[in-house]
Amino acid sequence: MNATALIAEDEPVLAQALASMLTRLWPELTLLPPAQDGGEALQRAVAEQPDILFLDIHMPDRDGLDAAEAIVEAWPAEQPLPLIVFVTAYDQYALAAFERAAVDYVLKPVQTTRMAATCQRLKDQLKLRAHATDDGALAGTLEALRSASLERQADAAPTTPLTVIQAAMGSGLLMIPIEDVQYFEAADKYVRVITSSTSPAGAEVLIRTPLRELVPRLNPLHFWQVHRSAVVNLKAIERVSRTNGRMRVHLRGRAETLEVSRMYAYQFKAM
Repeated sequence: MNATALIAEDEPVLAQALASMLTRLWPELTLLPPAQDGGEALQRAVAEQPDILFLDIHMPDRDGLDAAEAIVEAWPAEQPLPLIVFVTAYDQYALAAFERAAVDYVLKPVQTTRMAATCQRLKDQLKLRAHATDDGALAGTLEALRSASLERQADAAPTTPLTVIQAAMGSGLLMIPIEDVQYFEAADKYVRVITSSTSPAGAEVLIRTPLRELVPRLNPLHFWQVHRSAVVNLKAIERVSRTNGRMRVHLRGRAETLEVSRMYAYQFKAM
């Protein structure tokens, strides 16, 4: 079976050990030069489009889960997603979901028998993907990543949702009622808080709280994440359109639209 794989591991010795094990267990597998962190894994995966990714969960720059989500969102819509194997020293992040989905995980130190089972599972999935009319691997991958993301958010979630956003304004502090926020959007080291026209904040303010830390503090009944970089107030959504396989959220009274990534498209289904 002519398949290619990319290993992302920040410890060169561990990356080489994993590569050597894969070479023994799956001689036909073509291994690309390893990526040293999650950021490189994202760039290389999108550029080289391997069939399989082995991602260490704990890496600098981006961890494996974050890199996987970014890869899924950046992956060409017309191409089948890569099969993802997470490599971790910790039995956490909804790994039971990975067992059931079209992805897998192995615990460090990696055991030969466990990796042999993983290789067989990957071969079976590649065969199914080659002959399937629908992308079962896509559904399984997205479900596993959502489960892991929700578990990570639940671990960080406070007991009560935010009711006010506190934003710096000169030497003072602006208090923005959460219901005035139309959407949040990650922008470099800041998060843009886009508000309604009636808000005392005006159209936009910046806060330093990362979106990943902000999401668990929002009420999921009122705010939905639609992209890794965007969370929208449900009351601000007018409609959702689809063009060339991609969804976009149209906001009430605003010209801009927000892309809905593959990870979060499942939320928008007709009643």
